[in-house]
Amino acid sequence: MTNQRFKDRVMVITGAAQGIGKAVAERAAAEGAKLVLIDRAEWVDTLAQQLRETGSDVLSLRADLEQWESTAAAFEEAHQHFGRLDILVNNVGGTIWARPYAEYSPQQIEAEIRRSLFPTLWGCRAVLPYLLEQRYGAIVNVSSVATRGVHRVPYSASKGGVNALTQSLAFEYSGTGIRINATAPGGTDAPARLTPRNQEKPTAQETEWYQGVVNQTLETSLMHRYGTVTEQAAAILFLASDDASYITGTVLPVAGGDLG
Repeated sequence: MTNQRFKDRVMVITGAAQGIGKAVAERAAAEGAKLVLIDRAEWVDTLAQQLRETGSDVLSLRADLEQWESTAAAFEEAHQHFGRLDILVNNVGGTIWARPYAEYSPQQIEAEIRRSLFPTLWGCRAVLPYLLEQRYGAIVNVSSVATRGVHRVPYSASKGGVNALTQSLAFEYSGTGIRINATAPGGTDAPARLTPRNQEKPTAQETEWYQGVVNQTLETSLMHRYGTVTEQAAAILFLASDDASYITGTVLPVAGGDLG
């Protein structure tokens, strides 16, 4: 990777231990970024060490980003370590259960909202004071085209909130030197998760409900396939870079033509 779009820029990536977050970290490191990788899984430390061995300047932090106090403490430590924060990629989130809405328990609904909306709310709130102080920065929130989809209504509601948050913040902070955008990934073919989102073994009925999600994803994508983590990372890093200097308040679908 010869492009050094992020040379001397400090980029915070949440949910960096695996999947899309890991792909973003690896490519950003190759493009010169100094990285803060935040996750609650131990695998984030492994990734950080691998990237350091290639010459990258990387800080890894363990935090529960569903909680404000843990989020704020991680961002404060990151700022103290590097002296500045330039870019935030809010990547935490993901469907925990797939089932018709009438089959969700109230506890499951709340858990889905905590997983896929609050980490982005808290991440934006934690980084904004630092970006405002330097009057420069970019935030990229990872949303989803599943704001319209079957068997994941609470997740859809969470990502609809991420879209609204993105657009409202961009409007509110226009003129400050801070750009705020989001990508909306479609189905993405990622390696098997090191830490499953749901520790319970799915029943035959739950497997059938999840297959409904897969079928709908393939049908509504004009390309009729899942994307790759590399394709998702490319879009995220475009919006994070100065290549997108005239883009803010935008939710970019990265879903093979599925607009959500």
